[in-house]
Amino acid sequence: MTTAREIMTENAQCVGEKDTLVDAALKMRELDVGSLPICGEDGRLKGMVTDRDIVIRCIALGGDPATTLAGEFSSSIVTIGADDDVNDALEVMEQNQIRRLPVIDGHDLVGILSQADIARRLDPERVGELVSVISN
Repeated sequence: MTTAREIMTENAQCVGEKDTLVDAALKMRELDVGSLPICGEDGRLKGMVTDRDIVIRCIALGGDPATTLAGEFSSSIVTIGADDDVNDALEVMEQNQIRRLPVIDGHDLVGILSQADIARRLDPERVGELVSVISN
């Protein structure tokens, strides 16, 4: 059994729930990523924010990313346990049509499992199925 921990990207950096969307965008640029976990002051995962969220859910609706807080994008979040089987992670990603899955150990964020992580480590046929389901 391959676990999420074995193939995830470690050391995921969060944007704080009280940081603005401009702060989130700058961090995305610095890290060269398109999404970031949102963490609360208690260090717990509160949600995810994507570059698309910033554009579609804020700017396109007349919002100001300099005053809109990342925490406003906090919602129920889908996660996977670090020691869960990667096949369970694939099912979660497919069912929720998500490309990035936060990996937790207890209540602590320990990494992100992305399509790219999966593509590098798993059977190409299975990766193709995942991409097909998520992209629809």
